[in-house]
Amino acid sequence: MKRKHYILSAMVLSACFSLISFQTIAHGSHGHSHEQSEKALQASKGIFDDKDVKDRTLSDWDGVWESLNSYLLNGDLDPVLIEKAKKDKSKSVEEYRDYYKKGYATDTNMIGIENGVVEFHSGNKIDSCKYTYSGFKILHYVSGKKGVRYLFSCQDSHSNSPKYIQFSDHIIEPHKSSHFHIYMGNESHDKLLREMENWPTYYPYSMTKEQIVHEMLHH
Repeated sequence: MKRKHYILSAMVLSACFSLISFQTIAHGSHGHSHEQSEKALQASKGIFDDKDVKDRTLSDWDGVWESLNSYLLNGDLDPVLIEKAKKDKSKSVEEYRDYYKKGYATDTNMIGIENGVVEFHSGNKIDSCKYTYSGFKILHYVSGKKGVRYLFSCQDSHSNSPKYIQFSDHIIEPHKSSHFHIYMGNESHDKLLREMENWPTYYPYSMTKEQIVHEMLHH
């Protein structure tokens, strides 16, 4: 079984590195407009009509993704925290750091997604499962803004992967993701929808820490 996982790892990595590298280059060449419509830009800020939310397939998140957790703990994201504290003085840099420590906390340092299979890398441990779509949920926040989570379920009782995963990437219709927050659990989607403090966040594995910081500062 372990050999199967590693074969899949090699396939995901080889298939996705070129894709992500191309996306990164294309992204850089277009600046930060992302060629988004005004509706998409508003949706990314949590402002949208429920009727505009559309189903999406897991392929929107295809690729190899790296957790931001280690970057935060290493201090690599300090420029982002400093800028946030300048713009919103309700939190100090250290308070932002604590907030993101809870948000980004995860043992899953890398995720690979291809052909409906999600592979979770935690150190040397690798688990995978083929996930099926379970619809989306629109969440209403205290701030008055809204969010959408896309739900997927693992039906393989022999898999050690999370039974339930939910993606949130500030996109509300079919579109390739550039980064995402993921919620993972084994009890139910309903319970996972109540999770608001821990949202492990992933960026393309091919991006350098400098590119990630630049993206977070200017996106």
